Amino acid sequence: MKAWQYEGTNKPLTLAEIDEPEPGLGEVLISVKAAGLCHSDVGALTDKAWEPLLTKRPVTMGHEISGVITALGDGVTGWRVGDNVGVCPTGPSGISPGYGRDGGWQKLTVQPASDLVKMPDHLSFEVDTVGTDAGMTSYHALVTVGDIRYMDRVGIIGIGGLGQIAAQAAVRMGAEVYVAEINEDAWPLAYAWGAKEVQPSIQDFAGYDLDLIVDYVGAGSTTAGSIYAIRPGGKIVLVGMGILKADINTRDLILKHAQILGSTGGTMHDVEACYRLFSNGAVNPVMKKISFDKIPESLELLHQRKARGRLVCMFE
Repeated sequence: MKAWQYEGTNKPLTLAEIDEPEPGLGEVLISVKAAGLCHSDVGALTDKAWEPLLTKRPVTMGHEISGVITALGDGVTGWRVGDNVGVCPTGPSGISPGYGRDGGWQKLTVQPASDLVKMPDHLSFEVDTVGTDAGMTSYHALVTVGDIRYMDRVGIIGIGGLGQIAAQAAVRMGAEVYVAEINEDAWPLAYAWGAKEVQPSIQDFAGYDLDLIVDYVGAGSTTAGSIYAIRPGGKIVLVGMGILKADINTRDLILKHAQILGSTGGTMHDVEACYRLFSNGAVNPVMKKISFDKIPESLELLHQRKARGRLVCMFE
């Protein structure tokens, strides 16, 4: 079967011909129905700082996976052939697909049973896939780390693949949501979701005394600008890694007793929470479905920041 594999930083993906895998002890074989593309995939392909995380070489990329169990390895209990599942990329096994084991950019993949999350019956595979990583990461930053509360004044920076989920979720949780989004074409979506106000920069909300700001862009200036918009004692959660440094006004940070916290990934409970939000219609992720052969050019769209919403590869 064919697989899109990583062989090294600043090298093109290789379309390799590989043997079909078989599940081992505690593993399941999954027929992949949908597999997501992520900015971290672009980072792995273009930035040597990611190399230590890719412990298998070559490795089939794709850490956002949903599909159907087609075989069980020895010792697997609680799962059956035919179950629809998502794979939590930060699950208990501690080995992420697409990094330390072959991921979802191939039609069959072997994954640890411990990392599986049951897919709600009426969810589509593409929506399920979005929940495994984009949804999980977004929810974890907003709820688990950010500790959003009812009637909080919440700033969301960026409504791309992650921020779009957080903006919708925050509105449904009863927060007053203020969106910072440089792309004005996306503003109508934010207002349709229930955002109170949209501006191109988080610094445009200076003086609004926001309780919580979650930065899904991480452009340096976005983190720095958050300090002007946060209230005394407020919390800034940094998720995006657009630029890995920021020059901040430490005086205002100190005088406001503000907090800056980092957030990455999430837990299986975060994935399950996202599935509930998707299932009840509280969050409807914006996504674009692509075919297997379009993965390399779609990654380039992500690299150029021209993609709208989440990109999801669909398998027949």
